[in-house]
Amino acid sequence: MNTSAKLGVFALALATVFGAAYGTGQLTGPVRTATDSDPSHSAGHDEISDPAGQPRLPGGLLVSDRGYTLTLVPTDATEFAFQVIGPDKRPVTGYDVEHDKRMHLIVARRDLSGFRHVHPVMDPDGTWRVAAPLTDPGSWRAFADFKPIGGDALTLGIDVSVPGDYQPRPLPAPAPTTKVDGYDVRLDGSLRPGQSNRLTLTVSRDGSAVTDLQPYLGAYGHLVALRDGDLAYLHVHPDGAPGDGKTPAGPGITFFAEVPSAGAYRLYLDFQHAGTVRTAEFTLTATDESAGSPSATPGSPSGAPDRPSGTPDHPDPTAGNGTDESGHGHN
Repeated sequence: MNTSAKLGVFALALATVFGAAYGTGQLTGPVRTATDSDPSHSAGHDEISDPAGQPRLPGGLLVSDRGYTLTLVPTDATEFAFQVIGPDKRPVTGYDVEHDKRMHLIVARRDLSGFRHVHPVMDPDGTWRVAAPLTDPGSWRAFADFKPIGGDALTLGIDVSVPGDYQPRPLPAPAPTTKVDGYDVRLDGSLRPGQSNRLTLTVSRDGSAVTDLQPYLGAYGHLVALRDGDLAYLHVHPDGAPGDGKTPAGPGITFFAEVPSAGAYRLYLDFQHAGTVRTAEFTLTATDESAGSPSATPGSPSGAPDRPSGTPDHPDPTAGNGTDESGHGHN
């Protein structure tokens, strides 16, 4: 290939990258990379405040925030490794314990057909490592949920590609119940943007209510919600706590969740029983009452727009390889 042809290919690649970046901005609102000199952020766990008091950006949409940056560390196909680079441009090694762990890593495929919540182990140099949690080929989003010592709780996100024949799956329609490993889980509640929404998930097995759920990471359940399209992230914890004298060990687990916008969300409930953690998945549509939309109830059509394929933030052929695992893992 001659020099002019090479320059033409390079220019086309740049146009593709910037076009994809523009599309992301249109979907999620202004996405900015925070720096250590940016004073505009609040201490909220899942949201970022705007300096002008505008609506906050949900967690997981930024790879850098408040001076902290999520970076992938090249490794082989058997593990996933990353670092969090701090405001001093060095890997962070000091983390507070949040929900019994210093780091929560959540990965989800862009079409929301795959999900895992795992807990990496940190090397002395600040590199976090875990057995490769990525499963099927495609574009995945990895979320690092953590709290640096002396800082605010953060959720940073980065796209990772798993090579292979990518066959995207349609988002399942909303339904009030789901099954996982012989357990039935029912979801009661609806979502309205911009307000606290009560969601209760009830666990039963063989037709009998499960009343002896076991604490997992300091709670009877953990709920992650991802917005269809850009995968805006919300990590919601339940009302009450084990051992507080008033919170029963099932069958119902109640959460209070606030979603940033109307649209379809995929909900993932982690709960532990008989020594095993399981994940129940639901689709729920948030509707804006002021816009005259019908009430958001499980079982109604999602009305979700087509999902973009997603362009990796930092393509890395060495970091995107995953093992051919299946199911949801919890470490």
